[in-house]
Amino acid sequence: LSREDFQRIPELAINPLGDRIINAFFPEGEDQVNFRGFMRTLAHFRPIEDNEKSKDQNGPEPLNSRSNKLHFAFRLYDLDKDGRISRDELLQVLRMMVGVNISDEQLGSIADRTIQEADQDGDSAISFAEFVKVLEKVDVEQKMSIRFLH
Repeated sequence: LSREDFQRIPELAINPLGDRIINAFFPEGEDQVNFRGFMRTLAHFRPIEDNEKSKDQNGPEPLNSRSNKLHFAFRLYDLDKDGRISRDELLQVLRMMVGVNISDEQLGSIADRTIQEADQDGDSAISFAEFVKVLEKVDVEQKMSIRFLH
């Protein structure tokens, strides 16, 4: 599949984060994704079944684990892939999500408040650990799940 194939999907075409979601399917520098790569990315959205929670703790962590779902979400915000979400990156994603419905001043205020609340080490950015801490009470397993046909 190519990026253009994904852009033809109406739900992605109208999604404000559609380009970020599409990019998640493509390895760095690649313009096509094969079936295996497609399924590997889609696996992040598979619901966690009760019987999966008690599987072998020594085995590899499944792609649909809470941690991997959070890593996937974090990468949507970490535009420059430096392991931190800066104020500018947060502003860019917020702008993608709300368009022109909110003024730049209001968006700046939201970004500043978000950074202030999440940033525990005072570096004016959100690390993955800080991102996880902010979302610790959010049911990520449910919110980042798509029910597929069985």
